[in-house]
Amino acid sequence: MTIHHDKMAYGKLASLREDLTQEQLNKMSEQLEGESEYDRMVRGELYNPAEEQLAAMRKRARRLFYRYNNSEEDEQELRRTLLHELFGSHGEHMYCEPPLRFDYGCNFHVGENFFSNFNLTVLDVSPVRVGKDCMFGPNVTLATPVHPLLACDRNMRTDRKGNQFDYEYSKPITIGDNVWLASNVVVCGGVTIGNDSVIGAGSVVTRDIPAGVLAAGNPCRVIRPLSEKDKMQIPDRF
Repeated sequence: MTIHHDKMAYGKLASLREDLTQEQLNKMSEQLEGESEYDRMVRGELYNPAEEQLAAMRKRARRLFYRYNNSEEDEQELRRTLLHELFGSHGEHMYCEPPLRFDYGCNFHVGENFFSNFNLTVLDVSPVRVGKDCMFGPNVTLATPVHPLLACDRNMRTDRKGNQFDYEYSKPITIGDNVWLASNVVVCGGVTIGNDSVIGAGSVVTRDIPAGVLAAGNPCRVIRPLSEKDKMQIPDRF
């Protein structure tokens, strides 16, 4: 039996490969009713992003980053408060140059000493985890959402209440400690970047990058390992 394009293929059922009776499918579908779209979303299952709870969460995030983006340079305490409310978790010492944009904010987690330059965009449908001492250049995008490849799965449809929506799913992003993403880097869902690596400007990272390397390009590839030869003579002036 082939299952496609309907509620029975939704969420957990999408990964099943065994043949099931219609009665079994109906029972499993009823069990899914008790789960929220947020639960399905963060697990990387197909979900409805137009659901009311998710829409309210996105509205909250937009309200917070709107206030952040329109704050003044001398309102640093306000900015710290807004980031504390927006991020899912964070370490000590963080700063983001406005403007920045998030889908939810609550699924974004950073370690201590985090810095991002202008125009950080984080589509945190799945969790995005960033280690300590990370630095992002301007126009960095971290994008966890994924849309179905086939138009019949991807196109807009109408729910029982007459509202339009599209099915989406997502893959998490993990960035290790001491990572530098240079200007205009895009990191796609499902990617892990290892500790101490540098991603060159304009790169599109579609696959995992190991620790301790310089990587760049579209798609991003490892250029060479970083070594003691890259060490600079840091002046001791302070």
